[in-house]
Amino acid sequence: MSAGGGKKAIIAALTANAGIAAAKFVGAAITGSASMLAEAVHSVADTSNQGLLLFGQNRAEQEADELHQFGYGRSRYFYSFVVALVLFTLGSVYAIYEGIHKVQHPEELTSPLVAVVILVIAVGLETYSFTTAIKESRPLKGSSTWWRFIHTSRSPELPVVLLEDLGALVGLVFALVGVGLSIVVDPIWDGIGTLAIGGLLGVIAVILIIEMHSLLIGEGATPDEDRLIRENLVDGEHIDRVIHLKSQYLGPEEILVAAKLSFTPDLDIATIATAIDAAEARVRAAVPAARRIYLEPDLYREHLATK
Repeated sequence: MSAGGGKKAIIAALTANAGIAAAKFVGAAITGSASMLAEAVHSVADTSNQGLLLFGQNRAEQEADELHQFGYGRSRYFYSFVVALVLFTLGSVYAIYEGIHKVQHPEELTSPLVAVVILVIAVGLETYSFTTAIKESRPLKGSSTWWRFIHTSRSPELPVVLLEDLGALVGLVFALVGVGLSIVVDPIWDGIGTLAIGGLLGVIAVILIIEMHSLLIGEGATPDEDRLIRENLVDGEHIDRVIHLKSQYLGPEEILVAAKLSFTPDLDIATIATAIDAAEARVRAAVPAARRIYLEPDLYREHLATK
């Protein structure tokens, strides 16, 4: 994912959520709806999260220095991990707390029609944000499923925005159902709707925490990228085998590749150096994200091949 493409989806989500949050707080103040208040806090959390994603992208663009010699690319993973924590603490925990309180002490809503109108408008704005994220994600998703895209993507922002927006849309449905049932059945349904929102946000937050933790500690090249790297390291003339290969994403758009290669015997140093340079060029052409490549020449010995 290009930083520009990710930023378009993030900015769309940030703009939508900022407006939605303000409207929901006004609606919560007028109606006294716990579902509306939980959704307002949820929107504040989402707005803050988009700000964190933009900040992480900005930090990742810093040049490498003496302390961080491979650059700051993983800042995007770190701030995406923080986003998941914010969603859990500010969104899920608060909604569950407020829901329990409203279930124990249900209150009649005042001006419930205001809440319904605001929630319907919020659904429209969230739909705009969600469809923007889907449009930005499709080229990267390819033919894989959406769940596989979220699980395997090495770029964190779009999966985060997709799950946040999906959670926001489903949460709005829960809030509408809770407000509606509290009007026609019993005020306790407002609290039940709030609990449902809290549970939903908790599930999404845990998924994001698991995925971002995996990226933060370092994931290797995807299976397709690994295959392409191996195929392009071997030239069939000077390099006849990849003895072993290790890779790791240093950031969403930068892979570190380290490999030990089996060279044909009796090659001089100049030929080996030329073959290594050619191998690096082939790999970078096939996998542009493979920007840092370290290759070690050796002779293949079966008992050492797995070390």
